[in-house]
Amino acid sequence: MIRIIFPLLFGIATLLSVPAVADQATLADDAPDSYTVVRGDTLWDISGRFLRQPWRWPEVWRLNRDQIRNPHLIYPGQIIVLDRSGPYLSIGRRIGAPLYEKRFPQIYSEEVDSAIPSIPMQIIEPFLTRPLVVDDAKLAGAGTVVATETSRVFMGAGDTVFATGVTEGSDVWQVFRPARPLVDPVTNELLGHEAMFLGTARVTEHGTPATLKLVSSVEEIGTGDRLVVSERPEIFSFMPHAPDAEIEGRLIGIYRGVIETGRHNVVTLNIGSRAGLERGHVLALHRERGSVVYKDDEGGKETFDLPQQRYGLAFVFRVFDRVAYALVMDSDGPVTVGDSVRKP
Repeated sequence: MIRIIFPLLFGIATLLSVPAVADQATLADDAPDSYTVVRGDTLWDISGRFLRQPWRWPEVWRLNRDQIRNPHLIYPGQIIVLDRSGPYLSIGRRIGAPLYEKRFPQIYSEEVDSAIPSIPMQIIEPFLTRPLVVDDAKLAGAGTVVATETSRVFMGAGDTVFATGVTEGSDVWQVFRPARPLVDPVTNELLGHEAMFLGTARVTEHGTPATLKLVSSVEEIGTGDRLVVSERPEIFSFMPHAPDAEIEGRLIGIYRGVIETGRHNVVTLNIGSRAGLERGHVLALHRERGSVVYKDDEGGKETFDLPQQRYGLAFVFRVFDRVAYALVMDSDGPVTVGDSVRKP
């Protein structure tokens, strides 16, 4: 349970308000004067109702920090009010609240898990700690399943396996399979291998080979599969922002190997920290329009490459040296391998 203290004046609690910034966020053409939050909303979705650039919600959802410390405590039933002079967004009176309140601070309680998240956290959560990309160095240092306890070829949760390369000091390991090479579509350079996460294992006896019990499994596990030390969850900032510098990249994959995808799906990019990419960056998605041949009155021909079409936005949440993963937040049409990403 979290307790939040804020003043209520005449039934309106203006928690989230910010002065206009120099590069002002632009209102959507059909922005409403107010919106009532419903379960399943995210801050991105709500801001998209009011702004043309929904990732800029931190600029118009600033908090009075002496009143509340968590920017994400917005709940179903609250009314979001638009002040077009800023634009500013503020939280109005909750549905069912009295029209008039006493003019002194009051205590309001709400369960943490009912708050509105910034983005659909349940989609990216599995990707935040699992091994997603392994380069040659990491692959060379990974453990290897060399035997199973029974005659069955593949194992699952509760079974025992034996592995080499399992060093002492770490008892929990993640099992993966190097599933797919990640190749830059422009240079044809190998960027790494995408790891197919199979499950987790706990060491029950160190040695050569070590004995491990499979704690969980999402796919069958067998000999030849690899192991790395389980990663600890990192504190992740959900504040979206555009990159400071220009960034150019391509979609080189869609998680689980499909060719096309859409909103709220995970895509792989051929750029990473080496190119200046950071977690929280928002990138615009662009698709090729192809080329056309123009014929003039005299029979002459000229070929024109049509400009790319911007059709969506992606939110970067996991960054490696030369590869990154992003969640498609908005899309007008299919998201396809080979499409471009750049600074919005």
